[in-house]
Amino acid sequence: MEEFTFLKKEVMGKDLLKGSLLFTAGPLAEERFGFPAFSGISRLTWLVSLFGELSLVSATLEERKEDQYMKMTVCLETENKRPLTWIEERGPGLKRNRHLSFHFKSGSLENIPNVGINKNIFLKDQNIFVQKLLGKYSEKELAAEKKRILHCLWLAEEIQKCCR
Repeated sequence: MEEFTFLKKEVMGKDLLKGSLLFTAGPLAEERFGFPAFSGISRLTWLVSLFGELSLVSATLEERKEDQYMKMTVCLETENKRPLTWIEERGPGLKRNRHLSFHFKSGSLENIPNVGINKNIFLKDQNIFVQKLLGKYSEKELAAEKKRILHCLWLAEEIQKCCR
C-alpha cells in the first residue's frame, strides 16, 4: 500500500510516454493459483489505477514446465495510445521483486524507493471494506471501483485467451 501510494503521487498529472512493470518470483502452480494474468491481477490493477483503462495489444506465455519456469509478456496501450508492458516471470531462483520503468515527458521513474514496509496490509484492507459497508464511500466512488475491477477482470480474461 505504501508503495502504491508513492507511485500514485509520482504519476498523477504526468504524461506517460511508455512504461513497463516486471514482476519476478518463485514458481507457482497454475493448477492451484490460476492463469498468471489472474494470479498477478494486483499488478494489472496497479497499472489500470495509475494509467486508466488499458487496451490489450498482444500477450505471450512462455512455459517450461520441466524447469518450473513461466514468463508472461503483455503489451498494453493507454487511452492515449502509449505503450505499457507487463511481465510476470516465475521460476526457481527468482526472488520476489518488482521492477518498473515509467517514462514521462517530464522525466522517468525507474524504481520504487524504500517507502517503508507494508505494515498491517490485511488490516488496512479490512478497514476499507468495513468503511464501505458503513456507507463511508460515495456511490460515485463505489461505481468507479466496480468499473475498474470489472475492467481488470475482463483484461485478464482477454490476456488468457490471447496466450492460449
